[in-house]
Amino acid sequence: MTVHALDPFKDHRWQELLETHPRASIFHTPGWLEALRRSYGYKPIVFTTSSSNCRLTNGIPFCGIDSWLTGSRLVSVAFADHCDPLVSNAEELRDLLRRLQSVCSREKYEYIELRILNSDVLPPENHIGLTNSETFSYHELDLQPDLETLLRGLHPSCMQRKIRRAEREGLTYEEGTSDHILEKFYSLLLLTRRRHNLPPQPLAWFHSLRDCLGDAFNVRLASKNHQAIASIITLRFKDTLVYKYGCSDARFHAVGAMPYLFWQTIQHAKTLGLRTFDLGRSNLEDQGLVTFKDHLGARSSTLHYYRYPNQSVQRTRHQRSATFRVWSHMPDFLLKAAGNLLYRHVG
Repeated sequence: MTVHALDPFKDHRWQELLETHPRASIFHTPGWLEALRRSYGYKPIVFTTSSSNCRLTNGIPFCGIDSWLTGSRLVSVAFADHCDPLVSNAEELRDLLRRLQSVCSREKYEYIELRILNSDVLPPENHIGLTNSETFSYHELDLQPDLETLLRGLHPSCMQRKIRRAEREGLTYEEGTSDHILEKFYSLLLLTRRRHNLPPQPLAWFHSLRDCLGDAFNVRLASKNHQAIASIITLRFKDTLVYKYGCSDARFHAVGAMPYLFWQTIQHAKTLGLRTFDLGRSNLEDQGLVTFKDHLGARSSTLHYYRYPNQSVQRTRHQRSATFRVWSHMPDFLLKAAGNLLYRHVG
């Protein structure tokens, strides 16, 4: 069986597959892939066993990352929380991976990374040579119950009580995609990333997401006395809302801004008839974030990243952040510059 490469921007069959495949997500879409190309210079490509004159029945999108800092690899796909191979069964995945070995060799890629949310595409005991490289917690909230049931599903003290506190404090909610609201989000992101000893993603990345995803992209903002104190970015695909980025001003955590913001988002998602709120991945060591998502009433599961051929790179949160800790004391312009320089190497 031959593996074929296709351009997800030019081959209309890719979009047709996304519209029908049950595992397709926002991270498979041409919009997400185009934002990666604009911001980081990656060249997305899809590999499939379907020839160019046939209906597309499977495909795995990749970004080729060629970095002097972090190595060369094929990632499916860069900066996505998850990106399932769009295959029918484990045999299709096995055939694709085996034939991609020659691609890695020819292009001098060290390995392939897959971010698989639905492990049912893997055969029992994983006979296709994948090795678990990183493991995360994943949360998903079912939006199909009515609002009263969803509210009762929130943790009584950690969520419901804080939402009432936010309402007493007079917090306001707004959403949009304007430069003005995006700048407010980015100011809060800078505070949050500094607090976590990490540089912020480039502002250009968020502009690219907005411009490439259109109506699927939204910034949601909570303010007190006209001052932005918490914000999240959500992405929409079919009947799923995806929480992708969040940030806040720690001085206002006591007023319940984040619980209030997520509750407003849940209510808005219900008005749109959405069925699922994808709350994304969390590092296992970040128990605060894991617990927050648990308290939203979300179902938790385990998300695995795999490498092929075998390479294990388990890292602790401390190791991931230690490299950047020195930057938490840098002025804003240097911290932004660090993010602009380094994120293209991360993927």
